[in-house]
Amino acid sequence: MTITPTPTNSTPTNSTTAANHVDLDIGGMTCASCANRIERKLNKLDGVSASVNFALERAAVSYPDSVTTDQLIDVVTNTGYEAKLPAPPPAADDTDDTGEQPAATDDPTRDLRNRMIISAASAIPVVLIAMIPALQFPGWQWISLALAWPVVTWGAWPFHRATLKNLRHGAATMDTLVSLGVTAAFLWSVYALVFGTAGEIGMVHPFEFVLERTDQLGNIYLEAAVAIVTFLLIGRYLEARAKRESGAALRALLDLGAKHVTILRDSGGHTYEDRVRIEKLGVGDQFVVRPGEKIATDGVIVSGRSAIDTSMVTGEPVPVEAVEGDPVVGGTINTSGRLVVEARKVGADTQLAQIAELVSEAQNGKAASQRLADRISGVFVPIVIAIAVATFGFWLGTGSGVTFALTAAVAVLIIACPCALGLATPTALMVGTGRGSQLGILIRGPQALEATRSIDTIMLDKTGTITTGQLQVTDVVTTADTTSDELLRLAAAAESGSEHPIARAIVAHAEQQGITVPTATDFHNTAGLGVTARVADTDQNVGADQGAGADTNEVTDSSGLTVSVGRAEHVAEELPAELVTALERSRDKGQTPVVVAIDGRAVGLVVVADTIRDNAADVIGRLRGLGLDPVLLTGDHEAAARTVADAVGITTVIAGVLPEGKVDAVRAQQAKGRRVAMVGDGVNDAAALATADLGIAMGAGTDVAIQASDLTLVRDDLASVVDAIRLSRSTLRTIRVNLVWAFGYNVAAIPIAAAGLLNPMIAGGAMALSSVLVVGNSLLLKRFRSR
Repeated sequence: MTITPTPTNSTPTNSTTAANHVDLDIGGMTCASCANRIERKLNKLDGVSASVNFALERAAVSYPDSVTTDQLIDVVTNTGYEAKLPAPPPAADDTDDTGEQPAATDDPTRDLRNRMIISAASAIPVVLIAMIPALQFPGWQWISLALAWPVVTWGAWPFHRATLKNLRHGAATMDTLVSLGVTAAFLWSVYALVFGTAGEIGMVHPFEFVLERTDQLGNIYLEAAVAIVTFLLIGRYLEARAKRESGAALRALLDLGAKHVTILRDSGGHTYEDRVRIEKLGVGDQFVVRPGEKIATDGVIVSGRSAIDTSMVTGEPVPVEAVEGDPVVGGTINTSGRLVVEARKVGADTQLAQIAELVSEAQNGKAASQRLADRISGVFVPIVIAIAVATFGFWLGTGSGVTFALTAAVAVLIIACPCALGLATPTALMVGTGRGSQLGILIRGPQALEATRSIDTIMLDKTGTITTGQLQVTDVVTTADTTSDELLRLAAAAESGSEHPIARAIVAHAEQQGITVPTATDFHNTAGLGVTARVADTDQNVGADQGAGADTNEVTDSSGLTVSVGRAEHVAEELPAELVTALERSRDKGQTPVVVAIDGRAVGLVVVADTIRDNAADVIGRLRGLGLDPVLLTGDHEAAARTVADAVGITTVIAGVLPEGKVDAVRAQQAKGRRVAMVGDGVNDAAALATADLGIAMGAGTDVAIQASDLTLVRDDLASVVDAIRLSRSTLRTIRVNLVWAFGYNVAAIPIAAAGLLNPMIAGGAMALSSVLVVGNSLLLKRFRSR
């Protein structure tokens, strides 16, 4: 089945009827529930439509004239978070002499990294001493208290701060559970050290003659408090790194544009060239694009002709021939002739800027999955607090005494402290991502893992994904009076002076065949049509062709031949019937034929094409085995797309689509209720990768595609797609098992603690065992194997 794309407007449209739109930078969010809370508050304003992205820390808001941006900011501020308008881009004068913007030095993950490192350095000795009796020297409890103090206060401050914000709005999350458990464990430990026997050094207590102590307070929980803080900080740091990288796709897209432009100026009837920064280019200006330069902005060719590398937009490796009057896209590369272009769009109106906008919209609309732990914590935390209060009241009412009642109530809070829960996601993620890196698979974060669970459709870009992305010679057709080796020898000699991808493919193929390529002179390149050169026929070349027959010698005996390679209408007046047939056959397959002529007489043609990866058909079959429906998505024309699809076993083809068309194709599948994965490698795939439920980038592709994706395949091997999905699903399954175990442990232990039957030593051992089981289950991911 082939789907013909509907023409789409390249200008992004807003689905709302609100007159204004603004993006607000949001600060202070700690989890997906924070984003949801801000979004709900903003949407309560009349006429406001808001989407808050936790990963990008941004709110995309459409609002009517009756609402001001100050009101929007006030709503966010009153909700307990920070909001501000984005900083304007640096002015042109802020760039350095090379036109580059100064690199930002502020690292938003630095604070978390410092907290993580210092907390880990303090927590490790506390945990080791508490768990290994041989390390327990006299007074170790007080040393542990000193080391734990900065961890549970400064290190855990992000959790305490989030808890305070959440409590203002009557909400409870994972942060609430962590803050509550850590605080209870620490304060109880301090109480046991000062008022109980836990602080004894030998048989003597430092406050022996000051305070009265009870034997019921003989154990501390400092190791539990510092361990949970440290492990969760590790998880938060990894998450923050992923969030920071989520905006890199946009930065990489902007870096693709030209930084300088050569504008044609007129002074008293005299035209001169003025090299300026791109910001000074305006609509209507004419600028020069030399061979090898990027086209500065969208426009129309005023004079000149050339082959333009449009792979940034179309993804296809064959340059497009462009002549006077043809439109061009900013960021594409002029491969040959000199062009003069009139600027028609600049800045945010260009197609490159619109691709960046598509990526931004896709990332804004890609709602971050609320973590399972937060959803459960919203119910679990109030229940734990209620049980603790009820436990205290029950034992106090039975006359068991304040100390016993308080001990039982605090035991409930401590046993609910999610030590194993804190390990559940970070350990599985670290082991899974570590194993993935060994296999050449980079997993961006937990959200990417969640997406793999439900995908049922996988859309694959053609060029660079199903195919190699490199032009290669696939066929050589000759007339009766020459041989394929001779044709390649002459064609490669003529093309050796060109940097065109087709020329490079012909020269490379000749060298692979062991053909000695002679030196060519009088090289002439006609942009968009072909090349002509004088090829000397040396004795060595003549010897190589001995025995080829009289007709061959007749063609090659000249001491110098005029060889032309290119379009049929450029290199020869007419073609023999056999070449016409071969030409039409190759074009029907979506291949690119070039005619070779000697002294104006066509003697053969060389067919080049982007070749299919060796294992592509096998990979498509394995993807079907995972329950995925493959779809081929390409900017190439239908004939080429259908040829590739038939070869690898794909039935659904969407051909001839530009970047926005690929986004529309993904959204169309999602509108049908399908969960879509997208595999691509080019700039033109970036927006679709970000729009899809799961974006997978081939590692040999562009930085833009990689940054917009959820999974990156370091190895340029299509089979890695299957391994990436399998590993992601295995890692997610491990995380879920860990979470179920961690919560199950707490749920089972809380009634025992409430009954006053939980011996502190048993509680500590059970907590340690729970953590060991979670870590052990995560380590099983190391056994994952590629198939």
